[in-house]
Amino acid sequence: MMLAWVTASAWLLTIVAAGPTPSSQRPAACETPASQRTSEIGCYLTAVEPLGSLPATPLFWHLYVYPNRAAAEAARGARGTVVESFNKIWLYTIADSDWRPVAGERIAVIGPLGIEAGKRYTARYMEAVFTPGMHSVIHTHSGPEAWYVLEGAQCLETPQGIIVARAGESALVPQGPSMRLSSIGSETRRSVLLVLHDESQSWMTRVSDWTPKDLCK
Repeated sequence: MMLAWVTASAWLLTIVAAGPTPSSQRPAACETPASQRTSEIGCYLTAVEPLGSLPATPLFWHLYVYPNRAAAEAARGARGTVVESFNKIWLYTIADSDWRPVAGERIAVIGPLGIEAGKRYTARYMEAVFTPGMHSVIHTHSGPEAWYVLEGAQCLETPQGIIVARAGESALVPQGPSMRLSSIGSETRRSVLLVLHDESQSWMTRVSDWTPKDLCK
């Protein structure tokens, strides 16, 4: 496990080596539901789950897969969300490190997520497909963000440095720092991701107060 650390309607993805991209050719932003995707490339929304106030104990993102949706729903408990992503049925759960469902194949446990007591949170689950060389705009979140990489590799640059995650690995960034995420290597990157954000704030904000050093190159 790797620990790591905008308006919501703004385009999340850009192409590093290209100039301005016509809107008709831009990859999808993370506002588009995965069920409405018209292209494989982009970032898509798979679920939004209001969680309310969370316990002060350390919490983790648990990722399990199931043979069908009925099996996942049967295993779902408190703070659990069933989604379909990349031809798999997933159960995502925000819980302490010892939590286990009654069934399912464990894929990853990512955390601790680093939340603040007294705040109310919403879990925003997404999936992303970046071709080599694509990167996000510079942005920040009102809560932690976590990834699990299924294929390819990614590099996250913040003012503190970089965090690299490859297929089968996870990464985590806390609330606060400006960041830019890039797809690195020669393979298309596919990942599932979570932003656990303060429900009273936008889940993502585009920022211009920091310039990446292109460390991910």
